Amino acid sequence: MGWIAHTAGSLLANYLTKPLKKTTHIAPISQEALRASLQPGDVLLVDGDTRLSIPIKYLTQSTWSHAAIYIGENALPARESWQMPLVLVEADLKYGVHAITLAHYAHLNTRICRPVGLNPEDCKRVVDFVVKRIGYHYDLKNIFDLARYLFPFAPVPTRLRRRLLALGSGDPTRAICSTLIAQAFQSVSYPILPEIKREWLGDPNCAHCYNEIYHIRHHSLYTPRDFDLSPFFDIIKPTILNGFDYRSIHWK
Repeated sequence: MGWIAHTAGSLLANYLTKPLKKTTHIAPISQEALRASLQPGDVLLVDGDTRLSIPIKYLTQSTWSHAAIYIGENALPARESWQMPLVLVEADLKYGVHAITLAHYAHLNTRICRPVGLNPEDCKRVVDFVVKRIGYHYDLKNIFDLARYLFPFAPVPTRLRRRLLALGSGDPTRAICSTLIAQAFQSVSYPILPEIKREWLGDPNCAHCYNEIYHIRHHSLYTPRDFDLSPFFDIIKPTILNGFDYRSIHWK
């Protein structure tokens, strides 16, 4: 029965990852501007256009339905001169963990999230973490894990939506969430959106003396939106990175 479940899961994955026919997307950042602005370790958020992107946007209450990490142009072996370099690594429901070019998302709205203060050694460790996992394929036999995305607008309380996205924590969940990227940053103890609790030191003469204790959130609970909200990631906008003069725009 295993091959039947796998076949059904593969067909369902193909259906969910197909782009929607009637979608309107505006990509204000050119591919050239992205290439000039991205640095290894940057997280690229994507406003997806597939059937799978609809439930993810609904459950996370966010524009961003997907995330990839930029590894740079030298992390993988060079390709033919006429081929664009593979510079992004993502976890995909259909293809597993694989490397793609910038052109893959050139037609979609994107956002660059940059980890602040990440030193070169830890940045290399983060990049190596995801590169070593290229070629990993997800087991799609858990069709029940996949079937929940066929009903994107089911009435789910706001406080439970993140939990629903991570329900089961099986391979299909890891393939559509930001689990791979979260694990990479957690491998060097870099925070994304941890739970921070204040503990009073117990000094009766100092009511404001407390410690901030960081609690690690399980990687299966991370979503693309978390990198946008994180106080530890800077938002990089290529259109204003090198100076922007609104008076130079030619309006029609």
